[in-house]
Amino acid sequence: MDERLKFVARLLDGEKMAPLCREFGISRVTGYKIFNRYKDCGLDGLQDRSRRPYRHANQLPFQIERTILHLKRKHPSWGAPKIRDKLIKEYPMIKPPAKSTVHAVLDRHGLVKRRKRRRYKAEGTPLSDAQAPNGLWCADYKGEFLLGNKQYCYP
Repeated sequence: MDERLKFVARLLDGEKMAPLCREFGISRVTGYKIFNRYKDCGLDGLQDRSRRPYRHANQLPFQIERTILHLKRKHPSWGAPKIRDKLIKEYPMIKPPAKSTVHAVLDRHGLVKRRKRRRYKAEGTPLSDAQAPNGLWCADYKGEFLLGNKQYCYP
């Protein structure tokens, strides 16, 4: 706010916009925006503004989210695909949410159990059992590749 106030004060003293913007390290578009806000709103126009969006364009309506939660509590064994199908059948007039959206709603409210993935232990190969230093050698095979002269190399 202090920098903006200094900027506007110097503009009101008669300094030119372009050199002043260069000195403050802002674009002329930003300089005019600050000055126009000052002209429209006075000192209140120089305050920091919230960057939060006014609305969420793709947010799921509260009623649909509530219906999803109701169906899940009524049928605990149902997952996102079955709940979505039920929404399509019961409410054909509304645009159904995607299966992933239904799953996100259930997950947000803690109604989804995470599957425990089985971890497989890596098994060594017979070649990796070295008994002494330098007892095991390894070479990588790159496969065919194109050389600079447009011919393939087969190592």
